[in-house]
This record gives sequence, structure tokens and C-alpha cells, in this order.
Amino acid sequence: MTTTTADALPDREGPNPEQIRRGRRTAWLLFAVGFGPMLVATVMFYTGWLNPAGQTNQGRLVQPPVPVAQLNLQTADNAPLQARFGADLTDPKWLLLVAAERCTEACEQLLYLSRQVNIALGKNAPRIGRAAVIGSLPADLARRWPEEYRLMERLQPVAGTTPAWPGGVEPGQQPRILLIDPFGNIMMHYGTEHTGKQMLKDLKHLLKLSQIG
Repeated sequence: MTTTTADALPDREGPNPEQIRRGRRTAWLLFAVGFGPMLVATVMFYTGWLNPAGQTNQGRLVQPPVPVAQLNLQTADNAPLQARFGADLTDPKWLLLVAAERCTEACEQLLYLSRQVNIALGKNAPRIGRAAVIGSLPADLARRWPEEYRLMERLQPVAGTTPAWPGGVEPGQQPRILLIDPFGNIMMHYGTEHTGKQMLKDLKHLLKLSQIG
């Protein structure tokens, strides 16, 4: 009897229910291994769960955290800031964002503070990026920027939009440093009332808890 090509091909049935269940379990396991520590770290930081006695944050918490998309900010090449964050990225980073309407002495104090704290993190410094959204720079600072703040990215509001800042953050009244986690949540902010030692304490604690970013 002649065997046709169709007869010679194996029966291509789809995966059976057990294979589908196994695939789902594997996917959830990979997600938990990759992003579980970040989720646990966030819960621990906000609730104090399993934290050493007396451990408190130094900055002002944003409760609940605000998604960075709410700020309506973009990079110099018009890419939305929120594209820098998310569970689908291979190497998301934390971000220190300096926000001010006009860069007065207080604003530059925070620019300097964010830079020095970032440097003080040592081997963990690459895990945190720095950026600024500033309405206007004085001529002297604009001249010094390429040398003193060359690693601090300048952001801008998306045309036709106004940033929706979290409660307690009013860059038009006073400059602030916003801390954004690798998932794109604004979770804390700092001002001139905070010291570099206080910021460094928070960041070291967060980076120790989280293996993401």
C-alpha cells in the first residue's frame, strides 16, 4: 500500500491539559524568582514587616505610591519617562528626580545632594539614575551644567500637559527630590530639610532589600 506524505507526518495535536498547567506553573515561578524580591521589599519598606526594630524611613512617603506616568514627562528625544520602568525590562533602575520650577539656591542644593548621595553608594551607584525637570536655569548654572551635572538627564513635560505631582510635592513652591522605584512608582520625596546622610540611609536600606534595579 502506498504511503502518502500526509500519512507519514506525525499527529500534531496541541498540548494536553497537564502540559498547559506545567507551563503556567513554570511562568509563575520565573516571575516570582525575578520580581518577587522587589514586591516583598516594597511591602517591607512601607509596613516595617520583618524590618529591624526602630527602622524607619527618613524621607516623606508617598502613600499610596503614584505611577510615574502621572507626571507626563519625557526625555530630550521625546520618549515617555514611564518607558524606563516596568517588570518587562531586563535592567530597570531606581531614579532620583529633582523637580523645580526655577532653579534657585535651594534647587541647586538638591541637585548637589542627589549627585553626592549617588556617588556615596559606591558599588551600588549604577543601580540608581539621576534626572531633573526644571523650568528654567540661571545662566551661571546653565554654563556649569555640562561639567558638574553631565550625568543628570534633563526631562521636560509632554507638550500640552502639566505634571500631576503627588500630594506634598509642589515644585513651584519648593524644589523636591522624588524617589522612583524600578516599577515606575513614586514612593518617597525629599527636600532641603533632609541631609545626605538621611537619603543615603533610605537608599542603602531599599537596595539591600531589593535585588531588582
